[in-house]
Amino acid sequence: MSDSPEHLPATVADDPIANPGLPEHQWRPTDVDPAAEKRAERQVAAMFVLSMVCAVLFLVSYFTFEIGETTDTIMGLGASHVTLGVTLGGALLLIGIGIIQWARKLMGDHEIMEMRHPAASSPEDREATLAALDAGLAESGIGRRPLVRNTLIGAVGLLGLPAVVLLRDLGPLPGDKLLHTVWEKGMRVVRDVVGTPIKPSDLEIGDLVNAEPAIVFATDEEGEHVLEGVELHVAKSKAAVILLKMEPEDIIPGKDRDNWTVGGIVCYSKICTHVGCPISLNERTTHHLLCPCHQSTFDLADSGKVVFGPAARALPQLPLAVDAEGYLVAQSDFTEPVGPSFWERDSE
Repeated sequence: MSDSPEHLPATVADDPIANPGLPEHQWRPTDVDPAAEKRAERQVAAMFVLSMVCAVLFLVSYFTFEIGETTDTIMGLGASHVTLGVTLGGALLLIGIGIIQWARKLMGDHEIMEMRHPAASSPEDREATLAALDAGLAESGIGRRPLVRNTLIGAVGLLGLPAVVLLRDLGPLPGDKLLHTVWEKGMRVVRDVVGTPIKPSDLEIGDLVNAEPAIVFATDEEGEHVLEGVELHVAKSKAAVILLKMEPEDIIPGKDRDNWTVGGIVCYSKICTHVGCPISLNERTTHHLLCPCHQSTFDLADSGKVVFGPAARALPQLPLAVDAEGYLVAQSDFTEPVGPSFWERDSE
């Protein structure tokens, strides 16, 4: 069979431009020799199988070689880094080589040309396109070459295992660490950084203050444990809050939250419930708080409900009270988890 006009589709044969003189199609050895075709199929499958082997070796290397004070080495280089790079690179490279060989030796290779057409395709063109896709799928031989198809699926599927294992290095899941903070009954609300306590009279209508708990100690199983260093900063970051003072009549208290405010002052977690960005961009006239990362917007006058953006949960609200000296304090810890949403969370 040649690629003369009589063998081309009618849309090509009827083109107004003369055939520029394409050479006659040259058949490949795999097109005319069944043995060569079978051999090429086995070669492609071998590439995919070797890719699977590399993916498995990646997992073996990940768990075998140590990193740290007793780092294993290969020729003076970190054994873990070398083996992980070589095996993952080999897995990807072998899949690429296998696909290239599949295209070069087994897929259809007839030259096809198509005239430019209007952007809006006619129904006939759409039907022709679908027919061409079906023909391409048939020419790829994926339906009648189960060895190639199955080994490709296996190679690509096993590539997911290194990705899953590497997620382990992102650290442990949060578990119940975001379900509770260091806030407790009677703990003062103090200004961020400077740490000065706050009286309701210190704030005017529209004032927004970044605040944190006045952490002195936390109680663990062995008794009182002083927080300091990194542990102190982590505790403060999870418990960070914002205070906003508005007209008391503007507040719409949520269920069982009638006594959570003091003189029009509300207190909410500073951590966005979308992906955890710190938020403090206040729209004074609407009492809306805007997250600068993805524009999630929360109504602080209405229990921190989401009014715009990708966040799926309202901002957790901290119940406020006033101590004997007139300073703002927490009535308790947050009654719902702080921070971004995640799939293990039951509280919505």
